[in-house]
Amino acid sequence: MKKPLSRFRSVLEICFKDQKSDGFLVIYTPQGATSPIALAKVIAELAKHVKKPVLASLMSEDGRCRRARVFLHRNGIPSFKTPEEAVATFMYMYNYTRRMELLYQTPEEIPTVQTNTASLKGILRRAFCEGRKVLGLTESLRFLEEYKIPTVETLVARTPEEASALSSKLGYPVVMKALSPLISHKSKIGGVILSVCSSSEASAFFEEIARRVKSYAVEFQGVAIQPLLREKGYELLIGYKKDPNFGAIIIFGMGGAATELFKDVSIGFPPLNQTLARQLIEDTHICRHVQSAGQPLNVRLLEKILVYFSQLIMDFPEIAEMDINPLIVNEDGVVAVDARIVLDWDRILRETAEHQNDLLIASYPQKYIAARKLKNGAQVLLRPVKPEDERRFNEFLSSLSEETMRFRFFQILKDVSHDLLARYCNLDYNREVTIIAEHQQDSRKIVGAGSVIVEPDGKSGEFAVVVGDEWQGLGLGSKLMDHLIMIAKDMRLEWIFGYVLPNNYKMLHMCAKMGFTSEPLDEETVKLALALR
Repeated sequence: MKKPLSRFRSVLEICFKDQKSDGFLVIYTPQGATSPIALAKVIAELAKHVKKPVLASLMSEDGRCRRARVFLHRNGIPSFKTPEEAVATFMYMYNYTRRMELLYQTPEEIPTVQTNTASLKGILRRAFCEGRKVLGLTESLRFLEEYKIPTVETLVARTPEEASALSSKLGYPVVMKALSPLISHKSKIGGVILSVCSSSEASAFFEEIARRVKSYAVEFQGVAIQPLLREKGYELLIGYKKDPNFGAIIIFGMGGAATELFKDVSIGFPPLNQTLARQLIEDTHICRHVQSAGQPLNVRLLEKILVYFSQLIMDFPEIAEMDINPLIVNEDGVVAVDARIVLDWDRILRETAEHQNDLLIASYPQKYIAARKLKNGAQVLLRPVKPEDERRFNEFLSSLSEETMRFRFFQILKDVSHDLLARYCNLDYNREVTIIAEHQQDSRKIVGAGSVIVEPDGKSGEFAVVVGDEWQGLGLGSKLMDHLIMIAKDMRLEWIFGYVLPNNYKMLHMCAKMGFTSEPLDEETVKLALALR
């Protein structure tokens, strides 16, 4: 019969060979047959050949178990006093890995919304001049409409007579809601009345709502009248606020009267893309419940709404808080029934130059977009790369000749992995900017690219430029370089540098004309540098 330690080694060897396991937890309970130190040595020895997580739980506080845990820690194996601690740690590792994989998934492209920004800025200025920190319902809904977020038709009545006439115009039944800048939750004070079915009811309910609002000694501005939605749907919430620690955050979850009761929300950081929006949706209990129940939920449309909402709050830093509650969602579509926007007066008062970026994640740098004309008359658009560009960026790399690829990467890349493409397309624009050149008449084909990466010292940056073989000799390389120099100056770098092969004569000649200095480092590398100050 095998000794306990030998049996233990055999079991571990069998388990560690299991291809279907994602990780392993070894649990030891105090016993006289096996020494915890000897056990720890076996675990450490076998774990060296395993690429999956190995955790251990030695369930005792005696000196031998403590020494065994110390031994495991020193050999890179997390060790815990209880299995619960080990499982919790493993789940943290799993969730972190899953979220990183989600973060670097290639999102579907959702086009930017083109809006009448000047008109919306006028609404904000008017509210500020009138001393209002909270926009009215119709003003808030106007912002949503401009950003392609569907809203329910809303009319405002200031008198009982107007309430009667406008209700008849919309068609019964209608919903009546109190309008007051100081009331966030209308239903709590009886400020929402459903299923108003006649003109006489509309007139009477107007007076009733006015009485309820005034009983709280707050300003009454009339009532909003909306058609009663007959189709049932899920009531959701989309919100935004500025957190003192994390800056701008977006909130998504269960809405309506159940918002504060269940507190089923997930939190994300703008700017959102399609992948991040989906993650927000899937992190809520209501979404998981709906999917498990096999009920319809238009997730793709919700993703678009969240991306548009993210763009809205980034376009208007003057907004301190914003809520869409409820956003009614069913199989056919979505519609915003109520919205509230609170202004940041301090932000409005400050000069533009003093504005601080409230985003934890750097937003897409629109200012770096520029159109350029090449020597052959072709029009190209220079713009920062996006995660959505991964497929087309891969096509561009695949189109490069071996010589061009070697000049850019110092090697020939045959199969470019998703992880490497994500490294080039999914960037923190505060630290790295990659500019792609798109040929506008050829399905937005990428024909060139250049990047500048800020060094840890914050004063210098490394650059690189590559142009497709068919587009070389047309001035695209110099235009990309000019653009990178402009970006580097905007990032307040003092100088930029890059490495090229000594036989990359086109690059050496172009940089020499631009004032770069060259320094041979060895037989295969030349360093180019340009002072920016």
